[in-house]
Amino acid sequence: MKPTSIRLFIKPACGWCHEVMEWLDAKGIQHERLNVSANPALYQEMIQLSGQRLAPVIDVDGEILADFGADELQVWWKEMGFQPS
Repeated sequence: MKPTSIRLFIKPACGWCHEVMEWLDAKGIQHERLNVSANPALYQEMIQLSGQRLAPVIDVDGEILADFGADELQVWWKEMGFQPS
């Protein structure tokens, strides 16, 4: 299944966030990057979606993965049956 909406909640100083962005870019997966450090409303939305304050958090068509690195994302992506957009 090809996702229609991919939103990645990040904090600029987060090493895992950069790792995940590089993974998505390497796979050619288009996504929206949302800097929660610069936008309190986005930060609150991230907390509401994930139940935590840690980044990164990814929202793929309403499916949420929180506080992860590229390895966890790769496994989750496959388990969810997502394909590059």
